Amino acid sequence: MKLHELHDNPGATKKAKRIARGPGSGKGKTAGRGIKGQKSRSGVAINAYEGGQMPLYQRLPKRGFNKPNQKKFAVVNLGLIAKFVEAGKIDATAEITEDALVASGLVRRKLDGIRVLAKGEVTTKLTIAVTGASRAAIDAVEKAGGTLRVAQATAAE
Repeated sequence: MKLHELHDNPGATKKAKRIARGPGSGKGKTAGRGIKGQKSRSGVAINAYEGGQMPLYQRLPKRGFNKPNQKKFAVVNLGLIAKFVEAGKIDATAEITEDALVASGLVRRKLDGIRVLAKGEVTTKLTIAVTGASRAAIDAVEKAGGTLRVAQATAAE
């Protein structure tokens, strides 16, 4: 087989319909938009408009609520902290603060604080100080002989 012999399978490609390119194209004159009216003009977007009927998104019942001042925490699993300690990226002898977690690269940014969850095993004695932690995470760290301190929110926030 040579380079000039390469071709697609028959029917695999199809020429694009050239709209508004004269009467011979089959889509000339009004280009398939009909005559007059809002939708024949350019720059028209009528999303969810149902011709005066109540649109679907308004007919359906509303549920739920999104809290506007909701706190967003960066989440870290205990197993990952243990892995970073073993790799030497986090110093296990010193207190592991939120700043230390960010500096090690385990967390990209603190957001409204860092929350520790209990996924993974902890074998070394760790002293951790973070904004939030699950009950199971606190128990797991204390079982390994360490402490997990949850900082209370300050009035300055």
